[in-house]
Amino acid sequence: MARGTPATQVLTKAGISFGLVEYDYDPGGERVGLQAAEAMQMDPARVFKTLMIEVDGKACCAVLPSDAEVDMKAMAALCEGKSARMIRPETAERMTGYKVGGISPLGQRKPVPCILEDAARLHDTIFVNGGRRGLQIEIAPRDLVNVLGCRFARFAR
Repeated sequence: MARGTPATQVLTKAGISFGLVEYDYDPGGERVGLQAAEAMQMDPARVFKTLMIEVDGKACCAVLPSDAEVDMKAMAALCEGKSARMIRPETAERMTGYKVGGISPLGQRKPVPCILEDAARLHDTIFVNGGRRGLQIEIAPRDLVNVLGCRFARFAR
C-alpha cells in the first residue's frame, strides 16, 4: 500500500522527523480514534483525533486525544467566537480533501486555523491521522505545532 499522502508530503518537505503506523481500519467503528488506538495497541491518550469545527461560520481544526471530547464553549472562545459546532462529514471531506476516518490536520486542501489540545505536551510523541484510513503519523507535539503554525490550548474534557 502506498504510504504517501498530502500529510506525509508536508512533513517530508519541512524536514520533520516522523514515523508511520498502519493498522486495520474498521469502517463500522463508531469512534475512529479509539478504534485506531485499540488496533495499534496504544494508549488512547496518545492517539489524537482531528475534528473539523465551525465557530461563528468559520472553520477550524481541533486535534485532541481520542478518549476526550471537545468542550465547544472553550473552542468557541479560543477561536474568538460565540458558538461552535461540528462540521458535517461531507463538508469536512470537501474542505480537507480527506475521507472521514482519515482526516489529518496536515496537508488539508484548504488550511484552516488549528489548535492542539494541551494534553499533547504530556507525551514525547503522539499519533495523528496520516491522511488515509488506517494510517497514523507518530510525531513530536512541538513539531506538529511548528509545521501547522498552530498553538497548544485546553479545550478537551
